Amino acid sequence: MKRRDFLRLLPLGAAAKLPMMQPARAQSLWDMMNQTRTLTDAEREANSAAAIQAIDTVEPILSYDTANNLQMAIAQYEPFVARGGWEQVPQETYGVTMGVNRDGVVQLKRRLLASADMPMVDRVDDAMDAPTDAALRRFQARHGLQVSGQVDEATWYALNVPAETRLHQLRLNLLRVQNMASALADRYVVVNIPAAFIEVVEGGMVQRRHTAVVGRIDRQTPILKSRIHQINFNPYWNVPVSIIRRDLIKYMNENPNYLTEQKIRIFDGSGNELQPSQINWQTEEAVNYRFRQDPGPQNSMGNVKINFHNPHAVYLHDTPTKGLFGENARFYSSGCVRVDQVQDFVGWVLRDNGDWGPGEVANVFATGERKDVEVTNPPEIHTTYISAWANRNGVVSFRDDVYEFDMAGKVSFDA
Repeated sequence: MKRRDFLRLLPLGAAAKLPMMQPARAQSLWDMMNQTRTLTDAEREANSAAAIQAIDTVEPILSYDTANNLQMAIAQYEPFVARGGWEQVPQETYGVTMGVNRDGVVQLKRRLLASADMPMVDRVDDAMDAPTDAALRRFQARHGLQVSGQVDEATWYALNVPAETRLHQLRLNLLRVQNMASALADRYVVVNIPAAFIEVVEGGMVQRRHTAVVGRIDRQTPILKSRIHQINFNPYWNVPVSIIRRDLIKYMNENPNYLTEQKIRIFDGSGNELQPSQINWQTEEAVNYRFRQDPGPQNSMGNVKINFHNPHAVYLHDTPTKGLFGENARFYSSGCVRVDQVQDFVGWVLRDNGDWGPGEVANVFATGERKDVEVTNPPEIHTTYISAWANRNGVVSFRDDVYEFDMAGKVSFDA
């Protein structure tokens, strides 16, 4: 194959033929030192910042521009896949990081070269060097992984997803985006379930991004379109019947003081409060009653609940368990969506209310005051399933097919 023909087959801007493993050659003292040293904190931070910058653009993942970008990505992946795609990365690369050389680094470098995460080099050796660290961090950022510069388990699995599977994702998600892009408002919120993050979009540009926690595989966040119409500050939480049946009865059998510790009260149909001892927890009697958690630091919705009309009784909300936002796979909820940095999100939603600026939102969070606010100019909200997208710079992002909608070939969803 001619060099120019091979270049055309490389995905997303790879600039030269993949180099083969070359025989060892004499190295300078600087080369040897560079291969064995570890990165300074500043160098790690710089590599991570560059990786994140590659994906952190103002382009929404749900827009006409995304559809155009996906078409360009598909055009470059198709001939590459037809030629066999990229090679697999061996398990020996587990734990590889800068200064920790192991077998398989050659294959790792070739894999990063194939997906254009790593610039082309004269030769590929087995040194886990600074350029490879930067390339690995870029790969991790594109796949929504912890940008650590280490081949952990999640990174290894992502590296070994075949190029053919990635092309399938690109094609499906192009159709999904095309189906939705024509009906978007000027001001909207996108909850992207596979990525477990939220984009706030206005005037065709992303204003903010928020990390999210979405529904677990057996309690999925539904696909829907609505408008955010109300904010409940420091709300009560009325426990859904499904959670009473699946979780709460089990918790009470394990710990009879659970309701008291969580400040959850029980009410009958007439509004009379009952004591936990009045219910037979060996049966499903509890589903006949209403369980309500008091506002406060333990409340499952944290400081705020964000309402939009839908038949699934789901909503966005704050959470007291913010540690989950730092995980790779954030699929823990029972269908509702938890929002990181929720105070800023609420400030944007209430922007046109006039009397609700950042200071007012912060104050009601701090005081714990119960307050409900109707939203002026309610923004659209879309909960979506986009597992692959691209920006105008040719950088493609992928996420795991957590609900297996890609596997099923689903393009449209019942909203």
